[in-house]
Amino acid sequence: MFIQTETTPNDDSLKFIPGVPVMGEEGTAEFLDTRSALASPLAIRLMGVEGVSTVFYGPDFITVSKDSENPWSIVKPEIYSILMEHFSSGQALFRTAEDRENAGPQDTRILDTDSETVAMVKELLETRVRPAIMEDGGDIEYRGFDEDGTGLVKVKLKGSCRGCSSSTVTLKSGIERMLMHYIPQVKGVEQVLDPEEEISLSEFSKLEKKLEGEQPKESR
Repeated sequence: MFIQTETTPNDDSLKFIPGVPVMGEEGTAEFLDTRSALASPLAIRLMGVEGVSTVFYGPDFITVSKDSENPWSIVKPEIYSILMEHFSSGQALFRTAEDRENAGPQDTRILDTDSETVAMVKELLETRVRPAIMEDGGDIEYRGFDEDGTGLVKVKLKGSCRGCSSSTVTLKSGIERMLMHYIPQVKGVEQVLDPEEEISLSEFSKLEKKLEGEQPKESR
């Protein structure tokens, strides 16, 4: 078995391609902590590698993200070994069928209750945006559209796109521009953060301010 790797726009995320289906046509799955990874034997093993922070399953790839302290030269061989063992053994990706069902996103499924505009937004995200983002080892999740107010489409970036410095540029220059072009009712795109992400960003901001305040003043 030969596992290929591809770089992503995020230096701390690598895309591993085992040459066999991972999620197949059943969407994607993301594991941000040990608790969520319990649903998948492979994810829990990958999360056990020192430095690994998140695991993302795509149709035919796995994106692994790490912290900046642990170099890929040390982390990558361990990931290779775990992936080789898993896919060679034919072990199931999820512990139960229910775990697999719950892992796949249903965000862009068009519902009877959706307006024509919401249906168009979901269709564009599914057919135009999602395939392009998956090439970079990530995914996008539809989180709502304020149709009667701001005209903002709310989305969540996953996999390698999560926390990537270029993700804001991707949102504004690519996704936002395309949705506004095809759907006049769309006035912008906004990224939604989970509560834990908001906390970590807030703590990082506080730390930055603290460090700026401690910088020695230049001697005249």
